[in-house]
Amino acid sequence: MTDSAGHASHEAEVRSGQRFEFGQNWTNFLERLDESRIGEAVASLRRMLGVETLEGLSFLDIGSGSGLFSLAARRLGARVHSFDYDPKSVACTRELRRRFFDGDPAWTVESGSVLDAAYVDSLGRFDVVYSWGVLHHTGEMWKALAHAESRVAPGGRLFIAIYNDQGGASKRWLTVKRIYNRLPRLLRPAFAFAVYLPLEIRSLLIHLVRREPGVYFRYIANYRVNRGMSWWHDKIDWIGGYPFEVAKPEQIFDFYRRKGYVLEALVTNAGGMACNEYVFRRGPG
Repeated sequence: MTDSAGHASHEAEVRSGQRFEFGQNWTNFLERLDESRIGEAVASLRRMLGVETLEGLSFLDIGSGSGLFSLAARRLGARVHSFDYDPKSVACTRELRRRFFDGDPAWTVESGSVLDAAYVDSLGRFDVVYSWGVLHHTGEMWKALAHAESRVAPGGRLFIAIYNDQGGASKRWLTVKRIYNRLPRLLRPAFAFAVYLPLEIRSLLIHLVRREPGVYFRYIANYRVNRGMSWWHDKIDWIGGYPFEVAKPEQIFDFYRRKGYVLEALVTNAGGMACNEYVFRRGPG
């Protein structure tokens, strides 16, 4: 996909309310990015992949967003290829490359779509294919899941995160997301606040009843330990994140088991609305 063609398609979807501007949210997030957040991102990769280094390995970041995890992989020694469909996300990733690895031939950044079979096939195979919280926002999640695994080298690993299927609650959130993206831009922050306020009050009251108010406030204050992310930017990403699809853990497991993968690591969210994280290893054949 060329940059110009991809940009035009993306902009049309945003204008029609069919797609959230993830890249704008990531642009705002970069203002808060510091070494502490980068360190947490590096630690999360080490923890889930069970490694201390990625030296000598290739790393594909599908839907690179802010570019934070491409940066984390490069700091761990991997040769990194990043791509995203959102032009502002591509710009964010390029900005991080400029800041920390300017001119580095071992980190490339492109505009592309995981749904574009020709583009995906042109990339080759990678030791680690990473796509955290992305494939369920493509509008064709199962196709995206298949394209992602097609880039994993024999014996390589696939690290993905997919929204948990909450049944009726997921359907209600889909409605909220549609409304958010169809509202005028000036009304979106107020709508997000109105949606989240009752949920946050409920969470605070639960902690007060348990006599643990400090737990609630420490969670927000220390949110960066969650992969180096930002509490407010994650909230906006959640409420605006559209297209939106979900899957039960067993659906993801069965999908990749049939393709010859073995599950190496799994982190679920106890039935909540967040992502379930999976690390699969592809067979040697």
